[in-house]
Amino acid sequence: MSGVAKTVAVPFNLRERLSVLNLHWAGVGLLALVNLYLLIHLGFLWQEAQGQNADAVAAQRVTLALAVQSAKPLEGLDGKIKTANERADAFYAERLPTGYSEIATEIGVLLRKNNVRLTRIQYAQAPVADVSLGQLTEVRMDASLAGDYRGLVEFLNGLERDRTFFLITGVTLTGQESGRVNLRMKLTTYLRGLSSDEEAARASTPVKVSDELEEPAASAAGGRR
Repeated sequence: MSGVAKTVAVPFNLRERLSVLNLHWAGVGLLALVNLYLLIHLGFLWQEAQGQNADAVAAQRVTLALAVQSAKPLEGLDGKIKTANERADAFYAERLPTGYSEIATEIGVLLRKNNVRLTRIQYAQAPVADVSLGQLTEVRMDASLAGDYRGLVEFLNGLERDRTFFLITGVTLTGQESGRVNLRMKLTTYLRGLSSDEEAARASTPVKVSDELEEPAASAAGGRR
């Protein structure tokens, strides 16, 4: 019939297929968006990881540099220990006395040289506990001195510079009269080896440091504590 629109019936299965196809394309699009998101997120994570790796590498380099710097003092440690031991042995042999007679002799020489009188001296001794230093005996002296100011100063300087090791641990002014000064001096040295009881007993006996002194120069008292 002319002029009359004809309605074409679409089969039911065709419409169903179109609906399924649309859903398929929608799923594909959604999957593509998800993949794009994951790719972008992965890119950010990769950049962050690269930055962290660079920081970690830098931190490791700093740690390595510090370790190398810290290890430098240990280079040649065996040689340094050997040299230190040799110097210690030389110091013991050259500057530490072996008996009280050497101590008295060195002090007597300085007394006569500086016109100073030693009116009293007391000895006290004790073994050094640190075995790494070898066998040493600490000798402490408590002495009374008399002389003019210049002579006493030079005597004290002489003790500090003497070949025998002397350590002045205290000086006290005890009196002054007519240009003469009286001092009390505390002095320490070390004997090589352990001092015997016989030597300690001899040090406890009153003796003269110098026959040239007008008065007894030293009366030693003390011993092992």
